[in-house]
Amino acid sequence: MSKYRAKKTTVDNIVFDSKAEADYYVELKLLKRAKKIKDFDLQPEYVLVEPFKKNGKTFRAVKYIADFLVTNLDGSEEVVDVKGMATPVYRLKKTLFESKYPHLTIKEVRR
Repeated sequence: MSKYRAKKTTVDNIVFDSKAEADYYVELKLLKRAKKIKDFDLQPEYVLVEPFKKNGKTFRAVKYIADFLVTNLDGSEEVVDVKGMATPVYRLKKTLFESKYPHLTIKEVRR
């Protein structure tokens, strides 16, 4: 169990960080089957800060990995993050994401 009391849960041989995330995955599968959404992807990755070098030191890219990317029937996309609580690191990454990807918005699902 993590420090945030999330319990890893396996569905379809996919290990999710929490039961809430696994439940949302099942919900998305049903929505896709019912043709209410076009598709969805697991753990889409977004680069927030490109890798760089400074004073001879290499800095790795800073990335935000969402829980899901949902493609709606009209082709629009929703970045979904299933949250029990918003950590300070998440809040910072969300701000950077909103700045770098103005055409996308993070939909927070609280469970």
